[in-house]
Amino acid sequence: MAGNPYAKAAAFRSALRRFLKTSEDAARKAGITPRQHLLLLQVAGSPEGTATVSGLVEKLALTQSAVTELVQRAEQAGLLRRATSAADGRVAHLSLTQAGAQRLAEVHQALGPERARLRHLIDALDE
Repeated sequence: MAGNPYAKAAAFRSALRRFLKTSEDAARKAGITPRQHLLLLQVAGSPEGTATVSGLVEKLALTQSAVTELVQRAEQAGLLRRATSAADGRVAHLSLTQAGAQRLAEVHQALGPERARLRHLIDALDE
């Protein structure tokens, strides 16, 4: 790999795609869609475990209407709950339900070995 300037980047990109594919498969196995997995992950990873639709638009790189629909479907599926902000009644804070947290944990656990492989490649890029 030392002589080829693209070898590390190619290996990383390949590993990243495998990680994404494994992540999508793990989400489906846990009974959620890959987009729902990303939504739950962003909500759980937000400060204090809550998020807003406008914040998710940026994090998920989707349109406002796409995020709104994704949130509505996740709420209907019992994965998320909404709470109106006490400071601004126009804002709804989203958090995971117990079912949403359980599904997210299932996917996260299934991705453990892939995360370790990806971490190794990220570290190798810095060498």
